[in-house]
Amino acid sequence: MSVMPLALSNFGLVTSVGLDAPSTCAAIRCAIDNVQETRFMDAGGEWIMGSEVPLEQPWRGKTKLIKMAARAIKESLAQDEAVQSEQTPLLLCLAEPERPGRVIDDDNQFFSDLCTALECEFHPKSCVIAQGHVGFATALLQARRLIEELNVPQVLIAGVDCFLVGPTLAAFEEKERLLTSQNSNGFIPGEGAAALLVRRVKSSSEPQLVCTGLGFGVEKATVDSEEPLRADGLVQAIKAALDEAACDMGELDFRITDLSGEQYHFKEASLALGRILRKRKEEFDIWHPADCVGEIGAAIGGVMSAVIHAASRKGYSKGKRVLFHFGNDDGKRVAMVFAYPRDGAG
Repeated sequence: MSVMPLALSNFGLVTSVGLDAPSTCAAIRCAIDNVQETRFMDAGGEWIMGSEVPLEQPWRGKTKLIKMAARAIKESLAQDEAVQSEQTPLLLCLAEPERPGRVIDDDNQFFSDLCTALECEFHPKSCVIAQGHVGFATALLQARRLIEELNVPQVLIAGVDCFLVGPTLAAFEEKERLLTSQNSNGFIPGEGAAALLVRRVKSSSEPQLVCTGLGFGVEKATVDSEEPLRADGLVQAIKAALDEAACDMGELDFRITDLSGEQYHFKEASLALGRILRKRKEEFDIWHPADCVGEIGAAIGGVMSAVIHAASRKGYSKGKRVLFHFGNDDGKRVAMVFAYPRDGAG
């Protein structure tokens, strides 16, 4: 299947381990985290551990989300002075509307407030994609369409999210999804923001991080269901991404995912690998940056991309072709194939 590959560049990050992309990627490379006691207490009377972004003032709620998103976007745009925001669609990834404790009650107003904080306007095709983890892949798919159909020079993708909210923590603790003093099979809540520019792949002597394949699937045996897990949704997504990239699993060098500590997702990744990989590999490493930054929802796709870009550019990645995969609690699954070739070809 022939599709237009996309080049990703100009990354901006705000996480608990770094207030910009270089420091965040360096911390993740060194497996450094910033997990500390939060102001929230679990059912056992112990402080919940979390990965909080240390901004200069103790902002909370929507204000902090705007501060983090604006900071990441400014870092991304500052790397290319030729980018004009009026010609650039902004695809803003946010938490799912059904997320317990979601602090944003009006997505359009939040987008408007963010533009005010940035003191700029974006292309009329800008929009909000409130799909949690998978929103990043939906944004890439939409960016591909905008570049192909409207011939815009670039698309700005940003994501911002926060799990350090009382009702959110209470809801996930009740479902035994949160890492607490009484539950070891859970995730560490975090917060963060990411931004990056997406363009057509151009012939260049400089290496580029290129998305060559994108696939979607739906898992019926979700983390909250009692159905037996076979990883059907993830297998469907990976096969679709491999088909677009015109390669098979054995040709990829390693994986990076949104795994954040729950056994369910590690089992799913293992099952999917066993059902698709038909070539014996001595090593097929799997990276999961959430170990360092915590569960950061809609921002994780941008962080994963920045990590791979930094690793490829600095020569410590496990190879030139990598599989991304992540998913939502409602069963939506996404897989992507990325390459870092010298000539921009997939």
